Amino acid sequence: MMDKKNIRAILLLISTITYLLFGAAIFEQLEFRSDLERREEIRLMSQKLYSKYNFTKKDYELLQTIVKKSIPYKAGLQWQFNGAFYFALVVITTVGYGHSTPETCLGRLFCMVFALAGIPLGLIMFQSIGERVNTTIAFGFKKLRSFLRSKKIFILNEISPTHLLVVSLSIGTLVIIIGTYVFHWNEGWTIFEAYYYCFITLSTIGFGDYVPLQNDGLLQKNPGYLIFTLLFIVCGLALFSASVNLLVLGFMAANANSIATSKEPPRAILFESLAASMQPSFISPMNLVASPIQERHELNFQTVC
Repeated sequence: MMDKKNIRAILLLISTITYLLFGAAIFEQLEFRSDLERREEIRLMSQKLYSKYNFTKKDYELLQTIVKKSIPYKAGLQWQFNGAFYFALVVITTVGYGHSTPETCLGRLFCMVFALAGIPLGLIMFQSIGERVNTTIAFGFKKLRSFLRSKKIFILNEISPTHLLVVSLSIGTLVIIIGTYVFHWNEGWTIFEAYYYCFITLSTIGFGDYVPLQNDGLLQKNPGYLIFTLLFIVCGLALFSASVNLLVLGFMAANANSIATSKEPPRAILFESLAASMQPSFISPMNLVASPIQERHELNFQTVC
């Protein structure tokens, strides 16, 4: 008889493939016609250039190369310190816009080495900041509960991870709203385009179709806007990490009964050991929040993302 965990893994694989097929079908319906129209538009524009300026095929290819390579320089020199720091942040956060890439062999080699060390460092940093955010929110809830009880108001009798998740998501939503307005104002994007950029960035998808600081020399001429962009990425990803931490903790708590009765080593303990080895001394928000499941099974859940 097949093990339940193997069945679960197979079902997850089938579900993921089905979800991908569903997504591909929807994207095809939404984008394919527009793709054909853009292709035809480019073909017609190319024909006009050929006939108007008597271009040869080589001339046209040269023009394409010039236009493509000149796009990043609209923002100014990409590899002065401001641009290089922006690029380094994009690397370790795995956002990877693709707006600027190393051109030299040494630059590409260093980029790989830098990413090997920087990406794990960035993940641990965001996990740590996210955990601190959750701890601060939990502490605030405890203070609020104490204040309400002193006024004979018994609303927050029990603080759960759901409360923390709601607050964390609310703060994250506020960050996205602020980012949407600032990028809309500075980049000339529509509200929807700015919101789309914020979501794609903070989910670390980073398509690169919308990249801030790429117009009118903004990269070098507007350090305040550069600092805001960097802080937006760091703070947004930290809040995203905080929310993921709480979701994982909730998942682990929901499965605590099966974990406690299993003959195998509890996954929560394994995760806790891993988190402890990465972050030697921190206080989980679960230490500030009483959990009936936690008390019953004596599992001290730590942040694991």
